[in-house]
Amino acid sequence: MVEKSKLLDLVRQTIRTKHYKYSTEKSYLDWISRYMDFQNKRHPKNMGKKEISEFLTFLAVERNVSASTQNQALNALTFLYREVLKIPLDDFSIKHSKIEKKAPLVLSRNEVKKVLAELNGESWLMASLLYGCGLRLIESLELRIKDVDFELNEIIVRDGKDNNERTTVFPDLLKEPLQLQINKAKIIFKENLSINNFYGASIPDTLEKKFPNIPKEIGWQYIFPAKKPGIDFRSGNIKLHHRHESYLQKAVKAAVLKAGITKNASCHTFRHSFATHLLEDGYDIRTVQKLLGHKDVRTTIRYTHVKNRNKFNVRSPLDNLDSI
Repeated sequence: MVEKSKLLDLVRQTIRTKHYKYSTEKSYLDWISRYMDFQNKRHPKNMGKKEISEFLTFLAVERNVSASTQNQALNALTFLYREVLKIPLDDFSIKHSKIEKKAPLVLSRNEVKKVLAELNGESWLMASLLYGCGLRLIESLELRIKDVDFELNEIIVRDGKDNNERTTVFPDLLKEPLQLQINKAKIIFKENLSINNFYGASIPDTLEKKFPNIPKEIGWQYIFPAKKPGIDFRSGNIKLHHRHESYLQKAVKAAVLKAGITKNASCHTFRHSFATHLLEDGYDIRTVQKLLGHKDVRTTIRYTHVKNRNKFNVRSPLDNLDSI
């Protein structure tokens, strides 16, 4: 157990040195721990292709996990061997499971309107940002006050997927409610300053070490802060994090049901709908690619398959029967 603990500490240190997100850190540590437990606490340096294959097969066959979950486990083990143990992967490379490519689930404009009508307050504003700006859920939650430019009509998405930074549109409809939310976040921050040992907003470790004062700068405060400060898992200090993902996930799920929509829509469906509706409006696919932050335009092209549903522009003969 001591040997396992030391290894996980080394993994944690390596992850933080490479500035990975805390969610990635938790995921990788969990998979590596489960891998070692599955192999009777053996040290990974004494295992290889056979043991990795056994674990991944166990996940797929016995645990019936999805291809994406199996790939997540493999990514964690790849990181362990390549980045932590410095053991070449050529000797036991394993192919990732193939993930079935499905057309993105998209809501019609009327369906989006119905779902948003069932939301209110912060949940309405968050969901409106997902649809109005094409944001991912975590990107909306991680927005800080300094990321909104009311003069240039831009919202800057920092540290998005793959650590990309991009600029996206700022809907006029959201300017006033977003300003009110920012004012609310400022008030919450000032109230928290009276708490003993309050260190401000949660900030990436390396950035805070370089600029120790920015956690208490107003621009670095989250627009959608958590209800109260909590212990930061990495530093152990009292900090104010953003709202938890489940807050909006639950609200959107309930809104979809209330709106009477039978599609299995989620928060990410708003982002899919944003892209599809822009293409339907005639915007260039390269523009949509930039707004979404896709590295490869082929990822964006898939939205062309769900726009303009009747692409043949053909009227069914059944619809013509009434005219006979």
